Amino acid sequence: MTSGEPVMSGGAYDQRPGPDTFVVRPTTLPLASRPDVLVFQTEPLDEAVVVAGPVVARLSVSSTAVDTDITVKLVDVHPPTPHHPAGFAMNVTEGILRCRYRDGFDTPIPMEPGEVYEIEVVAPDTANLFAAGHRIRVDVASSSFPRFDVNPGTGGQVAGSRRSVVATNTLHLGTSHLELRVERPTDPDVATPVDDHHDEEHHHEEHHHDH
Repeated sequence: MTSGEPVMSGGAYDQRPGPDTFVVRPTTLPLASRPDVLVFQTEPLDEAVVVAGPVVARLSVSSTAVDTDITVKLVDVHPPTPHHPAGFAMNVTEGILRCRYRDGFDTPIPMEPGEVYEIEVVAPDTANLFAAGHRIRVDVASSSFPRFDVNPGTGGQVAGSRRSVVATNTLHLGTSHLELRVERPTDPDVATPVDDHHDEEHHHEEHHHDH
């Protein structure tokens, strides 16, 4: 992840706030426990899997607001180890779409509240080996501050906005899906779990709010 010192540092981090995390309200709860984050994850992998290349989410969404953000984050969920007894959820790559730009950045179009839109959220290309025993996880939310600025939900100018609305967004699961380029490693030695030394669920909800 790109560095944005002093608010955020570059690198991969456990998706759980720590003492150095920039937050509005102090908490140590993992991001996956938030009611405004939808979490989709695999069972622990029987063998290692390599994800390399584009990460694209094609989603069906609706909102009560005329504009909202949709973020998609790919996460490597490490199992508990002596160094990380609660496990370690490592962010791999993340993308965002401000929905007014769903048809292109040169043609901002407000959303019609309640109408379902087919959108595409593109995350930067990545390459990550998900070791055996790890889980592949995708988090869908409507904000990722401070990495991305907060959308006031009004459809107006973001900078200097003095008014904001709470957007209740719905992710329609029927046609929503994530596209990954998946390979199996050719080296059998990488298929065994490793004890990583970084310092850094299957549930979903239909609605979440901007913050």
